[in-house]
Amino acid sequence: MVSPVIDEIAGEHPEIKVGKINVDEEPELASAFKVASIPSLFVVKDGKIANQAVGAIPKQQILDMLK
Repeated sequence: MVSPVIDEIAGEHPEIKVGKINVDEEPELASAFKVASIPSLFVVKDGKIANQAVGAIPKQQILDMLK
């Protein structure tokens, strides 16, 4: 549900690095980020989590997280 929105944002903002992780294929990474629910969104700046959200959220709210 959120994946197409993330892809759209990535296409519209090439200056932003976007990654998607399959928690079934990357359980150690999911554990490191303490992912308890899917979808979980994380904004990482300078190697640290700057913002995060859980659940399907609207595109504008995701864009607001990136500010």
